[in-house]
Amino acid sequence: MTGPEVYTHGHHESVLRSHRWRTAENSAGFVLARLAPTARVLDVGCGPGTITADLARRVPEGEVLGIDRSAPVVEAARSQHGAENLSFRVGDVYALDLADASFDVVYAHQVLQHLTRPVDAIAEMRRVLKPGGLLAVRDADFGGFFWAPTDPALERWNAAYHRLARLNGAEPDGGRHLPGWVRAAGFADLEVSSSTWTYATATERQWWGGLWAERVTESDLARQLLVHGLCDEVELDDFADAFARWAASPDGVFVVPNVEVLARR
Repeated sequence: MTGPEVYTHGHHESVLRSHRWRTAENSAGFVLARLAPTARVLDVGCGPGTITADLARRVPEGEVLGIDRSAPVVEAARSQHGAENLSFRVGDVYALDLADASFDVVYAHQVLQHLTRPVDAIAEMRRVLKPGGLLAVRDADFGGFFWAPTDPALERWNAAYHRLARLNGAEPDGGRHLPGWVRAAGFADLEVSSSTWTYATATERQWWGGLWAERVTESDLARQLLVHGLCDEVELDDFADAFARWAASPDGVFVVPNVEVLARR
């Protein structure tokens, strides 16, 4: 991407582990019924390609292209997913190396909240959509996260994440802003919905709590929090311990709300 873009989470294994969990069913359900078998689909910010590969199976007579700014992530996606109608490449969301009006569907999942210029990115997605083509975007909203049991350390973690993301020029509460961003990029006919990821079983709690305990101490997110003086190592360890306590609670529940927008060009 052009400009001083910083991905707040980075590409540590704890981050990619959560990305690899994502499927078309749990992350793109709002658009699946709109996919024609012959559709040409662009997945912007495809990450490790699990959703992208699922989308390719949904359009057996069409084509799916996944783009991401990280060359190592794109290479990993290529090595892990293969199909005749599926491809991956490194790409810049602000300057897609793609022809005007060349895709039936452009999909972007958990991307816009991390950008300094989300409206510009959506306008570029609009450029490559065919007339009548469909934009499908979905983003979480960190301000809407909720969990039980309550824990002051998790409240501090969420506040620290908000401060860092905004220091990076991003909007961690991106979900609630999606409709406004999409309209500002030139779309008028919007369908807005929401859905959640909910982690409540013992297996789900261990997975979600474990990856976040690792992320707040070992990932690029942790490094940035330290570099900017937003936390010290003791506080990061407190965050990790809080996620471990939450994961161990038989009554633990963690809900991640997502806003979804469908819009026709």
